[in-house]
Amino acid sequence: MKQPAIYIMANKAKGTLYTGVTSDLVKRVWQHKEKVIDGFTKRYGCTLLVWFELADSMEVAILREKQIKGGSRAKKLAMISAMNPQWNDLYETIR
Repeated sequence: MKQPAIYIMANKAKGTLYTGVTSDLVKRVWQHKEKVIDGFTKRYGCTLLVWFELADSMEVAILREKQIKGGSRAKKLAMISAMNPQWNDLYETIR
């Protein structure tokens, strides 16, 4: 079953951030971790899932992703710290 989600990957605590949207969070995070797709996360080593949010539809997820991407870095850091104060890799919690 597909479940739209917005997520943020990082290369370390308070490091480089990548915000994305997907219909299969487990598969997409695995792809980032294994660096199977060329792009930003592979280039910058963003392999830690530090934040995610589930959405009711892909349309809602895409709008939320745009909202997050349009926000400041400080807002993203605060959002991550509120959900995940230790900046742990949340991948094991979604598998």
